[in-house]
Amino acid sequence: MKVYDGPVIVIVGATGSGKTGVAIEVAKLLGGEVISADSRAIYKHMDIGTAKPSVEEMDGVDHHGLDLVEPGERFTVVDWKKYAEQKICSIKNRGKVPIIAGGTGLYVDALVYDYQFSEEAKKNYTDRKEISAGYQIYGIKWTTEELRERLKKRIEIMYKNKDLYKETEFLVKKYGWGSQAMMSDIYQFVWSYMQGAISLEEAKKMSFLDDWHLAKRQITWFKRNEHIKWYKIDEIVQKIVQNS
Repeated sequence: MKVYDGPVIVIVGATGSGKTGVAIEVAKLLGGEVISADSRAIYKHMDIGTAKPSVEEMDGVDHHGLDLVEPGERFTVVDWKKYAEQKICSIKNRGKVPIIAGGTGLYVDALVYDYQFSEEAKKNYTDRKEISAGYQIYGIKWTTEELRERLKKRIEIMYKNKDLYKETEFLVKKYGWGSQAMMSDIYQFVWSYMQGAISLEEAKKMSFLDDWHLAKRQITWFKRNEHIKWYKIDEIVQKIVQNS
């Protein structure tokens, strides 16, 4: 089997922008595998609340970087960079195209700018100057209103899924409520609703605001990166395939 020596494709954007769907579509067209760059998707058992792709949504495309550690278990950007580099090498050796997809900006930057870290995992890198050879970065572009509507619809779908409540209850019983991973996600609002502390509409509103604040932080982070090529959702797959 011939080793793949083309570019590593990186797809970024705000939460809810459609990164995973685009990555899967590109992977099917180019013969690739997806590596998640999402600091929430690394946790086991946190599936619906973190919008992980289901087996059906993966549509036969191999995914990596999901379910790596237990909620609350330490997993740093250093760990992720090492993991991603190993997976990229493995995927290339199988003749496949590595596709990074996610919204955790520090993960992406650490990889494509090859940040170097000390053993104590302290930062030891310069600003974004030269991208490492062999990476192409693409971003999914939405207007503010379009992205807000997408996030609202996703929240509605999540709260209609009865398995979200089962998942939340399971996580609380198994890990307790001290896990930072759970406190920083939709589960905190779902659990408050389940306990009768807030109404369903309040839970939805708070979940949306939490997602929207995350999206704004991600957009601000990625906008500072001059190496990202931005395209709308209906053209990005074609552009990536053309450039690969």
